[in-house]
Amino acid sequence: MATHLKNLSDYNPEEIPNAEDKIFGIVVSEWNTQVTGALLDGCLEALGKSGAKQENILIHYVPGTYELAFGAQKLFLKHHPHAVICLGCVIQGETRHFDFICQAAATGIMQVSINHNVPVIFGVLTTDNLEQAMDRAGGKHGNKGFEAGITALKTMN
Repeated sequence: MATHLKNLSDYNPEEIPNAEDKIFGIVVSEWNTQVTGALLDGCLEALGKSGAKQENILIHYVPGTYELAFGAQKLFLKHHPHAVICLGCVIQGETRHFDFICQAAATGIMQVSINHNVPVIFGVLTTDNLEQAMDRAGGKHGNKGFEAGITALKTMN
């Protein structure tokens, strides 16, 4: 969906369930940390606004976006959270590597969700350049990490 058509950073708090008794897993890519760190901050803000307790938010880091699905799987098997949020950023380069990583990440994350019947949220930016990524990690297009947190809350409800 085009960013200008929908922005979950602008949401109705009354539609979001209280998350005080819920456990969340967040898997964060260490690649493009300037971006993924901002996404994580936004995600934590969204969960915090919903009443999630800090001790019920489990953060796990993986080397890159490709490893997000495996990280989500391991986190789910060990802690059985109510939702897992995957945060990453893939920036287009000169080769087709971008396409392979994006497709593998999307498919893998979806598969973990289907296999475990738990929301596993695709909070991965797939941009042409760093400027576009930063615009979506707290810049002029909001924070997609915040939106991923809201998506997790709405989906598990």
